[in-house]
Amino acid sequence: MDTGKKAYVVAIMIQLIYAGMYVVSKAAFNHGMSTFVFIFYRQAAATVLLLPLAIVLERRNAPPMSFWLFLKLFFYALLGNTLSMNLYNISLKYTSATVASATSNSVPVVTFFLAVLLRLEVVRLRSPSGLAKAAGVALCLAGVLTIALYTGPSMSPVNHHRAFAGAAEHHHEASGGGGGSKGRWIKGTFLMLLSNTTWSLWIVLQASLLKEYPNKLLSTLVQCLLSTAQSFLLAVAVERDPAAWKLRLDVGLLAVGYSGFVVTGVSFYLQAWCIEKRGPVFLAMSNPLGLLLTIFCSSFFLGEIVRLGSLLGSALLVGGLYSVLWGKSKDHLHHPPPQQQPNFEAPKHRSTGSICSNGGDDDEEKQAVKVEQRKGEEETQLKDLFAMEASPLRHPVG
Repeated sequence: MDTGKKAYVVAIMIQLIYAGMYVVSKAAFNHGMSTFVFIFYRQAAATVLLLPLAIVLERRNAPPMSFWLFLKLFFYALLGNTLSMNLYNISLKYTSATVASATSNSVPVVTFFLAVLLRLEVVRLRSPSGLAKAAGVALCLAGVLTIALYTGPSMSPVNHHRAFAGAAEHHHEASGGGGGSKGRWIKGTFLMLLSNTTWSLWIVLQASLLKEYPNKLLSTLVQCLLSTAQSFLLAVAVERDPAAWKLRLDVGLLAVGYSGFVVTGVSFYLQAWCIEKRGPVFLAMSNPLGLLLTIFCSSFFLGEIVRLGSLLGSALLVGGLYSVLWGKSKDHLHHPPPQQQPNFEAPKHRSTGSICSNGGDDDEEKQAVKVEQRKGEEETQLKDLFAMEASPLRHPVG
């Protein structure tokens, strides 16, 4: 199988992993697992996964960290991990797995909008790309409002014999017609948008953080560790019942393990490979496939009732995503390609250092330089695999 076909297979696998995350997490909440306790266990699992990697890869060249930088990381962890993820899970409990998957398409759009507000991006409304970006933001807002305010007729579940018994009844209460349930649905939808907004702000802030502290793996590990402590304190304050902290052999334990290890571990390898081969836009373009998979899986395994309003809003969100991505791709066409080194392949990561080229070196010295550089590139790529998106929410790419 050639690289092009492999990229499509990997993209499908990534979307399947995230569809599974939405469905399993929703099932755990429907079965009574506390969202706050779930975040603590999930962050702890991610920390357990990342800590040995940081020790192995960074034990020799870990850069120093000032107290001011540590405070920044504490704030970023509070914003992008603890606050965003708790809002996300509360909103997932109030709405559905379909809404969670649909609104994830708004993350690149919201990130772009925040970058414009912070003057990190420029929109030229007289150009086609600028109009496409502005239209994407408008479509995104229209999609969220449609999901929140319009219910519409419902579609029957695909499977009436569900794998997670009791899940559909809870969801039916959330998406049903009553005034109280309608209020929960609206509140959940806007909480999901707020969660995506805080996550998007975290993404924007990472750009300046990585300039100050370019080691992605260590900065991610510290934020994940701090978020674990923050989530623990928040969960202790909210959940006073010791029974809420017990993990049993049920869907709650499955959700923690799946989100902490499969999403944080396996999907990072796949995403890094796919981005390297086809670029981030290709992976972002596959997000709507994840939405379709989530709709099917949530209906089949949870018995969720999908309504017309959710489908229409999802279509608007996908349209907004594609519009912004198209505008960004047109911007990149105007950027000159980077200069290539004359004798060797240019490094894929700037942190690997510059390439030395000397016409007077003999063949053995040149070969040694190539070998050393290849080792440096492979080590940096391995670090970036786990640092690229290692805050275990839905990890948008684009």
